[in-house]
Amino acid sequence: MIKYLAAASLLLEGTYLSSGPALAADPGITDTEIVIGDVEPLTGPPAMLGVAHTIGVKIAIGEINAAGGINGRKIKYILEDDGYVTARTIQGLRKVIDVDKAFALLGISGSGQSIAAMPVLEKSGIPTVISVGPVKPLWEPPRKNVFIVGQAYEEGIQTLVKYLAQKNTGKKWGLITQDDDYGIAVRDGFDAVVKDKKLNVVYSGNYKKGQQDFSSEMLRLKDSGAEVFLAGGIIGENVAMIKEMEKLGVKPAVGIFWPGRVEVVLKLMGPASDGIYAVDYVEPFAGPAGKAFLEKAKPLLQDAEFKGINRYTMAGYGAAKTLFGAIGRCGKDVSWACTIAELEKTKDLETGVMAPISFGPGVRFSNQKLQIMQAEYSTLSFKPVD
Repeated sequence: MIKYLAAASLLLEGTYLSSGPALAADPGITDTEIVIGDVEPLTGPPAMLGVAHTIGVKIAIGEINAAGGINGRKIKYILEDDGYVTARTIQGLRKVIDVDKAFALLGISGSGQSIAAMPVLEKSGIPTVISVGPVKPLWEPPRKNVFIVGQAYEEGIQTLVKYLAQKNTGKKWGLITQDDDYGIAVRDGFDAVVKDKKLNVVYSGNYKKGQQDFSSEMLRLKDSGAEVFLAGGIIGENVAMIKEMEKLGVKPAVGIFWPGRVEVVLKLMGPASDGIYAVDYVEPFAGPAGKAFLEKAKPLLQDAEFKGINRYTMAGYGAAKTLFGAIGRCGKDVSWACTIAELEKTKDLETGVMAPISFGPGVRFSNQKLQIMQAEYSTLSFKPVD
């Protein structure tokens, strides 16, 4: 069973002093402006993901503001850096809620940070759309004001492993995962398919978060004779694994998860990345939707920002479009209650970057459709498989 930082959440809840939403007008909105808050890792190892997410939000804001805002109100974006540290996530949330008086929130760092933040978010009552780390404790049980765009980690892993199992019938399997909640979610999804499909697992390992040397793990993988390998790292870890396998002359069929499905990993892995499989609910840039998004984004960004785009940019954009659409449907009389009600009514919303988004009464998870992709090193891109 996945551990979800319950003790940390209770401790942080006890130190949160906000009294919740006021009975008067909700904060963060004037006749000309709507304040949107976000807390992301902008520094540290996961900064590539956090920065990319904020770029997606900025693209959506750029579109809205260029068109005159949401019913005449321009969006103001307040962004805090948590460095991927849970205590700083809570501090950042307090600031954007209590000091900056944000009307609504987007993003919210990684999966563990979002879980720990749930007591703060739920108690505040502020409309929130989370799109960085979709894990089940964020929507089970559902919170009135918190909506999650994406797909469950377990479901993603199961889809990927089932696909690889179908293509590699009777082959030997290997797996390595991170020793934290992310890794447990990956392993839970993998184990469900192992049991259902009776896969032959000959190697199973864990690694420490932040580990860089995988020489011993990949040597054991080689000695096991594994022919299919699920690399349960994120970015740097997966790169190190693939480079080490290349050095050892090991060439199993490899699957990676969407947190690491960013084009830069292909460049870092080199030719050994060619043919790697991935699963995602966000469109690949090599497809028609991805190409259209890049064309839309280019005039709205500076060159450095454009170069920082990855799949988290699309995730941020889709979440922002979802929130802004709900606010817009409230007309001039915008409130937390109306925004939450309109988010709940969201049905088959097309954002252009992923499958349609829907919520509903008591449903706070969009349950995005998944697709399998394959890496092509020659173009440094992921392409949908037929």
